[in-house]
Amino acid sequence: MTLTELRYIVTLAQEQHFGRAADRCYVSQPTLSIAVKKLEDELGVALFERTKSRVQPTPLGEQIIAQANLVLEQTAAIKDLADAGKDQLSSPLSVGAIFTIGPYLLPKFIPHLQQIAQRMPLYVEEGYTHNLRKKLRNGELDVIIIALPFSEPDVVTQALFEEPFVVLMPKNHPLAMQKKVLASELSDQKMLLLGEGHCFRDQVLTTCPNLQPHNDESSKIKTVAEGSSLETLRHMVASGLGITILPLSAAESSLYTQDVLVTRPFEDPAPSRTIALAWRASFPRHKAIDALRKAIQQSRQK
Repeated sequence: MTLTELRYIVTLAQEQHFGRAADRCYVSQPTLSIAVKKLEDELGVALFERTKSRVQPTPLGEQIIAQANLVLEQTAAIKDLADAGKDQLSSPLSVGAIFTIGPYLLPKFIPHLQQIAQRMPLYVEEGYTHNLRKKLRNGELDVIIIALPFSEPDVVTQALFEEPFVVLMPKNHPLAMQKKVLASELSDQKMLLLGEGHCFRDQVLTTCPNLQPHNDESSKIKTVAEGSSLETLRHMVASGLGITILPLSAAESSLYTQDVLVTRPFEDPAPSRTIALAWRASFPRHKAIDALRKAIQQSRQK
């Protein structure tokens, strides 16, 4: 039994698909399949039920996989302790960011981080909050940039800044005549939202409850397919399909001129989200976290 095999079964349980699990582990599908079968033979039990459409853990497999996950977390803690004895700003820092933050925040703070910690390159990954949470727990990521609320045992969170939401619309839209928009005014508009799985969608619906989509065909709320991005929403707004809500950082980064798209702030109380850092409480490279925080703060100074 090896740590690699334990990582394989944990990843397979998360993905429930041999191909996707193999991709995440950077191995071929046959390599992963053989390793899982080898571990099952060694333990003398079936860890997974295999069908043509999916792979799922057996009841006993779920217990073994949960224990394997704990082992991987403890292994990450051992590596963290070893790293504590090294120069905290001389080795790569693995940073994860949710899809609606990464593309807009990373280009702004990385130049500042290079000045603060020249010998600390970043490994950067974007993903959904629930996937970043798992990778933080098992040590694949050192720190993640997420939107609050975020709660996880033995994980420290620290708020960075508050980011307001704005309304994105075509230049000739009736609401573009106003300096500010009331959230209640959006109920009668053709609204475009991200698909299920995006925390920004949930944040918008929480702060603007009048936009909760209905099941009836008359609903004007349109949902972009899961996996789409804020950029996809921007292009659809430019094409005239409707209007949308963006975080301010995304609204400020656009290839479209003001002759095509404009943004309008909300009337107070304006909806917003709190951006935060999250890292394992056992992570010993506090100077690296401090450098990352400082770089982000500097990038937001006007």
